[in-house]
Amino acid sequence: MKEASKYQKPSLEHLSGDIGNTLIYKRFDFKNKNHQPIWHYHPEIEIVFVNEGAGKRQIGSHVSYYNDGDLICIGANLPHCGFTDSFSNKRKETLMQFLPDYLGNTFFQVSEMKPLLELLDRAKQGLVFYGNTKKEVGVIIEKMSAKTPFERILDSLFILQKLQQSKEYKILNAAGFAMQAETQDNQRINKTMNYVQSNFKAPISIDDISAHVNMTPPSFCRNFKKVTGKTFTQFVNEYRLVHATKLLSEQQESVQVICYECGFNNFSHFNKLFKNHTGKTPTEYRKALNFVVS
Repeated sequence: MKEASKYQKPSLEHLSGDIGNTLIYKRFDFKNKNHQPIWHYHPEIEIVFVNEGAGKRQIGSHVSYYNDGDLICIGANLPHCGFTDSFSNKRKETLMQFLPDYLGNTFFQVSEMKPLLELLDRAKQGLVFYGNTKKEVGVIIEKMSAKTPFERILDSLFILQKLQQSKEYKILNAAGFAMQAETQDNQRINKTMNYVQSNFKAPISIDDISAHVNMTPPSFCRNFKKVTGKTFTQFVNEYRLVHATKLLSEQQESVQVICYECGFNNFSHFNKLFKNHTGKTPTEYRKALNFVVS
């Protein structure tokens, strides 16, 4: 199998905001697009709100697709990709980033802040919020654009409180997820994920990927499962299935064409995996989106 020219561990992103401000606030839209590295991490906690539309999320070992906007909370040093492939005239991606101690070394240690500290700890696994929480917090985040740095600090605490109190969320990575980009084992996992991103449309054997990260196949399989909680085959299939949901909602190709475009070489196997993953066949999934193939 031909190897892509360059694979790297997630790049450490050095964030920059307004000079002297502890809270970084950014907005991206049709004219001002987000040019984040494909696969990166940073010590800052990140809360991202996408106000409409669809996209792919890859956070740690989790891959999924959203089609009605998104609200995500990403813990410190958790590798992830950008969430917006393209923008409509109305679509915006707004994010705020802050260090775990952005209000001082002891601020979150006092008893009144303990619930928020627990939220930040859960965010190390990646959290996605939905329902009223997504709508209400999204409004607050977008209105922060017109506020002073001090007012944004106050809003950030209010947002953290609402997220902590909400039950409308999902944890994206399994308990015990150990994606720490600085360790040797996980550097191999990071290299593996970059390889999958570049090669998922072609066959990827355990021998191929093991050789790529300089491990024996049994050692690679054990390491990947230990860090991500998934087998390598499960991860690759999930990545392909999520790409399939994206194509089914955005393009007009037949289901069979999409099957092969996503790296599957057996149509019946693709249908079975897709239904197990989404609860619907590809055709049912597309009909549920009111998408008509011309």
